[in-house]
Amino acid sequence: MRLWKLLTLTLALSSLALAQTTITIATVNNPDMITMQKLTPEFEKANPGIKVNWVVLPENELRQKVTTDIATNAGSYDILTIGTYEAPIWGKNGWLVEISGLPASYDLEDIIKPVRAGLSYQGKLYALPFYAESSMLYYRKDLFAAKGLTVPAQPTWTQAINWARTLHNPSGGVYGICLRGLPGWGENMAFLSTLVNTYGGRWFDENWRPQLTSPEWKRAIGQYVELVTKYGPPGVTGNGFTENLTLMAEGKCAMWIDATVAAGYLANPKTSKVADKIGFAKAPVATTPNGSHWLWSWALAIPKSSKKVDAAKTFITWATSKEYIALVGRTQGWVSAPPGTRYSTYANPEYQKAAAFAKTVLDSINTADPTKPTLKPVPYTGVQFVGIPEFQAIGTQVGQFIAGIVAGRTSLDAGLAQAQAAVEKIMKEAGYLK
Repeated sequence: MRLWKLLTLTLALSSLALAQTTITIATVNNPDMITMQKLTPEFEKANPGIKVNWVVLPENELRQKVTTDIATNAGSYDILTIGTYEAPIWGKNGWLVEISGLPASYDLEDIIKPVRAGLSYQGKLYALPFYAESSMLYYRKDLFAAKGLTVPAQPTWTQAINWARTLHNPSGGVYGICLRGLPGWGENMAFLSTLVNTYGGRWFDENWRPQLTSPEWKRAIGQYVELVTKYGPPGVTGNGFTENLTLMAEGKCAMWIDATVAAGYLANPKTSKVADKIGFAKAPVATTPNGSHWLWSWALAIPKSSKKVDAAKTFITWATSKEYIALVGRTQGWVSAPPGTRYSTYANPEYQKAAAFAKTVLDSINTADPTKPTLKPVPYTGVQFVGIPEFQAIGTQVGQFIAGIVAGRTSLDAGLAQAQAAVEKIMKEAGYLK
């Protein structure tokens, strides 16, 4: 009898193991994604038939791997972490599962409209936003106050440059300004595209001719090189979003202009040594406010190559829901709730109380206009990227040329001339230029 019971139990456990579906998620090693990974046991408890396998990668590596995987139909992942650049392009290519048939409780209309639009193609949604962001200025209120400096709600780049010069104190362990320098279309070029935009520059004119040797590009990149080499930390070409986030949280930057998603991390005393000293303002402007701050979402999408679409959809619905945001608020503190995705988050009194930066972030997301990214007309959409398939290669190459200028391997004029030639070659081969 005992043997029979043991055999029955073994068969039951084997049957359960066989019935369990394992889904593999490729994601970026950002703090919010690490929180999602930490809370996944809550999902598995509620969905015992689904087990989640995580592949967590640095941003540049993630972009490369998921792009290769989906373009070759390899099927290594069931869920991809992608953004507002990839979602419409890959949706158009038929590489992603359309997101439809969500339960009424998900409340799709609660997703902030520009964010939803950025993840759609021809009215069809291809990813659900885990968090969304624009860009903004973070600054040390104590250091500014000590020098008698005040920061307006909308600073200018002239002011930011003067502040960096005034506050740079490397012997005291504080650098005047921290900015992305790590080469990559989604790393240094995300920030630099907004800088070029606000100085009145553009990637291409109306006829798709590259504009990288224009006076606006030279002024913007020249200013950037001066800032990071004179008033930034050493080794800037190795610093992307994550590295600068760490520097700012450790109190080593007087200022940082980057993604609004960092606000919760910097304002949380559990993760930031200067949580009570961080001020928030809109990203600086120069010639025009157009394109001075970006619009981006890290979102969860299902590749057509996945054989576990139902399980994958169950997970992404959970991870982007109101209930998940409430779970983060309850377990991690409301200051850490995923920002930028839902109107209900910004209407929540608990979030408003915890997140002094909430209004600035929401305003920045709502006013970023991918259809008018700079002063002059352009044939593309996208603020910190150009919404064409070739931009991934273009942005990464140009990012490497600019890192070469920062490192002193080439002059400003020579580096931008090399970048211009490289982009012209890509655009001719792709058929944009005759």
